[in-house]
Amino acid sequence: MRVGRHASPTRRIRRPWAAAAALIGVLMACGAAAGLAWASHTGHPATPVGKPPLVPVPRGKWAAAAKALSAAVPRPVALDIPAIGVKTPLVRLGVTRAGTLQVPSSTAVAGWYTGSPRPGAIGAAVIAGHIDSYLGPGVFFRLRELKPGNLIYVRRHGSLAVFRVTAVRMFLKKMFPTADVYGPVPDAQLRLITCGGTFDPSTGHYLSNVIVFAVLASGSSG
Repeated sequence: MRVGRHASPTRRIRRPWAAAAALIGVLMACGAAAGLAWASHTGHPATPVGKPPLVPVPRGKWAAAAKALSAAVPRPVALDIPAIGVKTPLVRLGVTRAGTLQVPSSTAVAGWYTGSPRPGAIGAAVIAGHIDSYLGPGVFFRLRELKPGNLIYVRRHGSLAVFRVTAVRMFLKKMFPTADVYGPVPDAQLRLITCGGTFDPSTGHYLSNVIVFAVLASGSSG
């Protein structure tokens, strides 16, 4: 997929909030792994997996968990969601030299954004994954099927954090709920994000994002 022309490769992320905003832009692009639904209805090949376009890096300040609290929580290594058959290792997602957030290079795995709190630390941890590609369903193909009350298991080095789904919502990309996803929260929460909604073959993008909101379950290790 061609790299977008609207972002300058000289712009860099200097603040955690800017990095979080870059994640929004990358996920809103979604064309890198989109197209299975369209292909299944038209018989045409879906968009091949590739690099997402560069996106501008918004400026701002992100209120996140204190570094000391985050560092005390082990790094996440795997994700299990029994209700939708997800069992995947977690890759680490950072920021590219161009100032955009990395996305998993494979549609078969999900990734934890290292600029967000570690799952179980105070704040909203962010895990992203592809919905599909021309090869077939991606790791988060069934994410929209989750229901409030379903459990999400994040395996970490030596411990396990269990989250309970509180809401599953779909937003048009132009109405992405930045504050609800990345804003400060008083407890340990989790956000799972993928693409969804209608696929636009003229642009190679899904028009919406599916977002799962979850909180650390009572009795789970923090």
